[in-house]
Amino acid sequence: QVQLVESGGGLVQAGGSLRLSCAASGRSFSTSRMGWFRQAPGKERSLVARINWNDGTTLYADSVKGRFTISRDNAKNTVYLQMNSLKPEDTAVYYCAAKSTWSSLPYDYWGQGTQVTVSS
Repeated sequence: QVQLVESGGGLVQAGGSLRLSCAASGRSFSTSRMGWFRQAPGKERSLVARINWNDGTTLYADSVKGRFTISRDNAKNTVYLQMNSLKPEDTAVYYCAAKSTWSSLPYDYWGQGTQVTVSS
């Protein structure tokens, strides 16, 4: 059974920084892509950033470009999201997701979510 466990959320003032981590576990875990999504109250879940596991190619939502950085540690099966210059509109539950190497789905596994709250 594959599990994704997020950590690092919390309350921060506007302009501050947070670093989210997502650790994947499970004997069958093999991924080609991992990503971070977020969902604010009353809004749909949306992609924040994703990274290809093999070559490290990244993709960002326009709203976070230049402020957020996604990275990975292949040896630890962990993906990170460094969030700088946070804004109140970044407030949301952040979810980690992983795409299995052999799957045709965009993402197969999801974490439980971690709350990020940015105060003005």
